[in-house]
Amino acid sequence: MVKRTRFDDESCPVARSVDAVGDWWSLLIVRDAFDGSRRFGDFQRSLGVAKNILTARLRSLVDNGILEHTDRDYTLTAKGEALFPVIVALRQWGEAFAFAPGEEHSVLRDRRDHQPLQPLEIRAADGRKLAPADTEVQKVELLDR
Repeated sequence: MVKRTRFDDESCPVARSVDAVGDWWSLLIVRDAFDGSRRFGDFQRSLGVAKNILTARLRSLVDNGILEHTDRDYTLTAKGEALFPVIVALRQWGEAFAFAPGEEHSVLRDRRDHQPLQPLEIRAADGRKLAPADTEVQKVELLDR
């Protein structure tokens, strides 16, 4: 068996995030938890994943503080709920690029007015909308100078 590469000691927040929730099963489990799944069987029915894989991913999400496990239920922690914008961003990217024009797909709606959500936007501290070209990463080695 190939040993999994770990990124938990990286200085990059993206690498550490991927280390915690980077595989597709984990992200789909988190998605289902937002959709109301709470029990092992709920996740298994929704995802159709093998029980051993689901067990390992649930354990990892619990170990990483993303889910909390009681006798019967798995619930999102505050750390898990903080993944909501990540799930919404993936959903919105998928709506824009993973479906053929006119192809039906699920829609995330506001419970209050039942309207689809506005696209997420990245904003500067002063409120300006930012594009990738408007940002830069300050690497740790530059901070040490």
